[in-house]
Amino acid sequence: MPDPTQTAKPAADLALIEPVMMVIGGHKIVTGDVFAVVDPATGRPFANCPLAGEVQVEDAVAAARAAFCGWAALPIEQRAAHLERVADALEARKHDVAHLLSREQGKPAHSAALGEVGGAINWTRATAKLRPQVEVLKDDATGRVELRRKPLGVVASITPWNFPILIAIWHIIPAILGGNTVVLKPSSGTPLSTLLMVEIANEHLPAGVLNSVSGPGRLGSQLAGHAGVDKIVFTGSTPTGRDIMKHGAANLKRLTLELGGNDAAIVLADADVEATAKKVFLKSFGNSGQVCAAIKRLYVHDSIHDAMAERLAQLASAAIVGPGDDPQSQYGPVQNGKQLAFLTGLAEDATARGGRFLAGGLPEGKGGGFYFPLSVVVDVTDGMPIVDLEQFGPILPIIRFHDAEEAVRLANANELGLGGSIWSSDVGEATRLAALLECGSAWVNDHSTISPDIPFGGAKQSGLGSEFGLHGLYEYMQMQTLRLPAGA
Repeated sequence: MPDPTQTAKPAADLALIEPVMMVIGGHKIVTGDVFAVVDPATGRPFANCPLAGEVQVEDAVAAARAAFCGWAALPIEQRAAHLERVADALEARKHDVAHLLSREQGKPAHSAALGEVGGAINWTRATAKLRPQVEVLKDDATGRVELRRKPLGVVASITPWNFPILIAIWHIIPAILGGNTVVLKPSSGTPLSTLLMVEIANEHLPAGVLNSVSGPGRLGSQLAGHAGVDKIVFTGSTPTGRDIMKHGAANLKRLTLELGGNDAAIVLADADVEATAKKVFLKSFGNSGQVCAAIKRLYVHDSIHDAMAERLAQLASAAIVGPGDDPQSQYGPVQNGKQLAFLTGLAEDATARGGRFLAGGLPEGKGGGFYFPLSVVVDVTDGMPIVDLEQFGPILPIIRFHDAEEAVRLANANELGLGGSIWSSDVGEATRLAALLECGSAWVNDHSTISPDIPFGGAKQSGLGSEFGLHGLYEYMQMQTLRLPAGA
């Protein structure tokens, strides 16, 4: 998941389209410095955002630390009630948040952006119902041993630009439910909607429980190395995850890292071409391909390769790509210019190596925006950058195979291991092969489907730890064994 490496310079003639500010210790913070946020539909700045410095980061950590003891002491039922009110408040402002989200991220406001905010609301409510369990490990004449879980302290959340609201909710809600306090740093590419969400949430949380700072990546490095931060939860690129791990080693921070994915889907010879193509299309190109667990490599058996590729190309060519405020748009632009250049380079390299684009393949310069069409490319193989690297955009390479075991070997050869899938009319055989995939999540006749009650995390270089459900909640809690005398 690439993230912008530098922040756009402030534009003196811009005013915030939404009066959003950072929140530290329950107070809205006004800073003298700002940076510009770019509209990916035009490639031009449309708003200024408050810019935090080292002082604001220090203040945010201190506020979270000061609020921790009181928040951790509250019964979990009371903490959950606060979160239910946060969900209600987001529900009341969902159109405001979705509009801002669409403007800075690029996804269509009427569908994907509103869907993301709705998903965040539902996720908040589902997570608020989780309860840590006391496990009895021993209870006999020699004594009783219980396994309990306690909050860790201050959690720093660093979020990416592809799902600014939903991923922030994935981070902060279990952290807060578990009794921790949070400092949230959104991507500098999409900070505004996240800051607005934090403002809304703070109307229903005690001061200091949830704090926000916005600015470039160096703020994340400051948080990762901060002695007052007990845990880092980060979603983003593998190289940045490694850097966070290095900085966090100073005080042995707990880490949850959801990193890059180059998910492989393997379509066996007996798969229904039409039904499979429709589902694979949705699981490849959702959010214009900017999804960690999207299908990014499609291995198709030789006997149905051409038919599958042609059908996917038809679906891609028919898709409407446009600005987020256009009701006709089904897919938006790529979020930033750096990612557009990366995709263009991959496409050009694939063409030079003999790849054929059946759909798309060249960026579309609509009004200066970061548009790349939904693209399907064939005659590519492992060893080419377009297959080996995570595209994180609307390009789907299709690789021909003859033997299913060999396809699994190729899928596993990549250093990343977030997700993978097998597609077949023989569910038993598909299940056998799915179990051989070296990834954190595997699906049969599906891909990238997730839910708040099922753990999700990466294998190999795709991350550490897990999110969602009780397993995810426990990532924000310290395990403690309690030894009691017999009969206690």
